[in-house]
Amino acid sequence: MKKITIAKGDGIGPEIMDATLKILTAAKAPIEWDEVAIGEQVYLSGNTTGIPQEAWDTIRRNKIFLKAPITTPQGKGYKSLNVTLRKTLGLFANVRPCNSFSPYIATKHPDMDVVIVRENEEDLYAGIEHRQTDEVYQCLKLITRPGCEKIVRYAFEYAKLYNRKKVSCFVKDNIMKLTDGLFHTVFKEIAKEYPEIESDSWIVDIAAAKIANEPELFDVVVLPNLYGDIVSDITAEISGSVGLAGSSNIGEECSMFEAIHGSAPLIAGKKIANPSGLLRGAIMMLNHIGEQEVAMKIKNAWSCAIEEGIHTADIYKEGTSKRLVNTMEFADAVIVRLGQKPQQLPEVQYDTNAKITIKKYERPVPQAKNLVGVDVFIDWRGKGANQLAEELSKANNGLELKMITNRGVKVWPNGFEETFCTDHWRCRFEKSAELEQVSNKNVVHLLGNIGNENLDAIKTENLYEFDGQLGYSLGQGQ
Repeated sequence: MKKITIAKGDGIGPEIMDATLKILTAAKAPIEWDEVAIGEQVYLSGNTTGIPQEAWDTIRRNKIFLKAPITTPQGKGYKSLNVTLRKTLGLFANVRPCNSFSPYIATKHPDMDVVIVRENEEDLYAGIEHRQTDEVYQCLKLITRPGCEKIVRYAFEYAKLYNRKKVSCFVKDNIMKLTDGLFHTVFKEIAKEYPEIESDSWIVDIAAAKIANEPELFDVVVLPNLYGDIVSDITAEISGSVGLAGSSNIGEECSMFEAIHGSAPLIAGKKIANPSGLLRGAIMMLNHIGEQEVAMKIKNAWSCAIEEGIHTADIYKEGTSKRLVNTMEFADAVIVRLGQKPQQLPEVQYDTNAKITIKKYERPVPQAKNLVGVDVFIDWRGKGANQLAEELSKANNGLELKMITNRGVKVWPNGFEETFCTDHWRCRFEKSAELEQVSNKNVVHLLGNIGNENLDAIKTENLYEFDGQLGYSLGQGQ
């Protein structure tokens, strides 16, 4: 008997969790559970994290967490508990299978069967934001090699385990050449380890358009966090309904399983919510803990109910559906069909020995890191880049002003009058010919000189070379 942790959440959460647990019990899933309270009521009680310490302790002890949707209250700086759970527990992979159930659930893509594997811890979801000037706000995009390697390798291992033929990578490295460039580079490196699996890479904007229009082009898709969040919802929706999709959040120690939809407070308490998303998350949980037989039994029974037209209000359609049911009636319909096989929808078959093992990250030999300059960001409302450059030239101390950009576009030297500028200026200083080696002391001295000119330096970013290769981007137009 496997001990798991459950949370009934907010809104429709308690209703769909009760329905899901009823099905798991009827199917004789060898699990028992500890229930924890998280979400809206915890936030409103004064706990700004949305989760008490005893819930953390239970989740970490049991390792497996089945979670219904929760609500993060608006305003007052509340942080998303979903993001906190994923990052704190090291749940690096978010996996969302999205396939159609045509003709029983309406879709323009009756043959689609796509799995989205989303990096779950990094990218802009680090949530590191700053207001730097009166006009400019910043959000830091963080991409790491360990993070890239773990998620890309998981995508290929998933494809290998479930007999998938291709893994596609979506990035925007034509613009973000360092961050998305790293993700793409790691993808190409790891793809070579799986020659039996086809691989390709796409720029995310056209890829999102293609997946919305021709999802049959794709099989397994691996993406950084933000793109994965967006594309997985697109893919789930075009398959028929976001409300049908479940997801797993996989870590090296703990894993969390959930529906991908929200808490839907407008229909909470009406007993009409579709429990399918959470139930499919629970099926993924059973796969993960090695209970493949029970997972198959439930998934096939669910397919039987769907193809027999027993539908909740969100997917009910006159002429296609046969019976409109509420939340618990749908659960009962699945239970009655346990042990049956679908006639039209594919019968699911899981490898009873299925398991994904990701090897530990091994740090490479550090590259030679050489400081060559610094970007100094200035909050300034003067008459333009030429005037700012003139004032900054007085601060040169072996580090010379080479470029000024505004919102990433070069405005000095030889800037254009047409370029709109805010009050946020990136001023790039690089090593002069007479300076043999740049040190942090040079940077500190430069900042002192800039302060002496009554200029407001709000941030710095050191410029490094790694094994002689630039570790920073050029300005647009440089």
